[in-house]
Amino acid sequence: MSEDLSAYGGGIDNSSGVLVVTTNDVPGHRVDSVIGEIFRLTVRSRHLGSQIGAGLKSMVGGELRGLTKTLVESRSEAMQRLIEQARARGANAVLAMRYDVTEAGNGTEICAYGTAAVITPVG
Repeated sequence: MSEDLSAYGGGIDNSSGVLVVTTNDVPGHRVDSVIGEIFRLTVRSRHLGSQIGAGLKSMVGGELRGLTKTLVESRSEAMQRLIEQARARGANAVLAMRYDVTEAGNGTEICAYGTAAVITPVG
């Protein structure tokens, strides 16, 4: 079974000018300044078709591909907003980036957060 895994992947390309890492530091780089905590979020609701499909799929088991794709898109949107916030605050890196996902009414809130910083390569 061949499937397009790019629809289920995440992350960003390096052309944004802001390095985003889940670690507290970046090997080979010095943290010149910590700007502070930043976050951005998105709230998405599922459309009726995917809710019905998910309900039927939950009876027989298996991956809810439509919901998986929506969550990946939502995380990517929150991440892009986080990068824009970091850039607006003068950062070129986001350290210790994390996601938080919460049910919010009829939708799902996806929050990307981390520490905005200015880093430079060492040596």
